[in-house]
Amino acid sequence: MSGGPMKYLKQKIHVIDDKNLVTKYSLIEGDVLGDKAESVGYDGKFEASADGGCVCTTVIVYHTKGDYVVTEEEHNVHKEKASDLIKAIEAYLLANPSIYA
Repeated sequence: MSGGPMKYLKQKIHVIDDKNLVTKYSLIEGDVLGDKAESVGYDGKFEASADGGCVCTTVIVYHTKGDYVVTEEEHNVHKEKASDLIKAIEAYLLANPSIYA
């Protein structure tokens, strides 16, 4: 679970709930998992904010191998990657408002 470049990854989408603005997906394969994790689950929820935007809350669940415990540094890498993805989506949607209008 390092923060370096990855060669490949495979994700599985479990839930896309347009009505409740919830997503659930897992990282199930890839060199980023290494020998420490079986998978990493991401549960996201979008909620309207007072300023007209939204707030995204993401819970990351690690399914580790054996008794391995994820370090705070490793968690922060996953948290940053999830945040980068949300920011990229936000930038795309702001640049292309007709997509969701």
